[in-house]
Amino acid sequence: MAEHTYRVLVRGRFADLTPDQRTSLQEHLKGFDFLRSGGFSEEGALTFDEKLDFFSYRVILSAEDRPDDAGLRRATTALDALGVDFKGLRATVTDMDEMKINRPKRLA
Repeated sequence: MAEHTYRVLVRGRFADLTPDQRTSLQEHLKGFDFLRSGGFSEEGALTFDEKLDFFSYRVILSAEDRPDDAGLRRATTALDALGVDFKGLRATVTDMDEMKINRPKRLA
């Protein structure tokens, strides 16, 4: 199987956040520019809002197989780095090499 480029979107929920964890996550939100830093990238981007309920992790991966597992591992690593618990992780994968691009037709 050839290596493809994938966009992996991992979604989940924060679980049992302590007041200290909530404060830490609120601090993380300050100065965060979703439009510049919240999109798909090779480094990965963890995004959430001030409600601190749901989060998403977006990453671009190159892999031969199982990009969903790789995306889940990367999201878990990012969440562990923040020191928070989570639940309900699920990954959605888009194969960028298989996407059909509809180009506009030229006017004659």
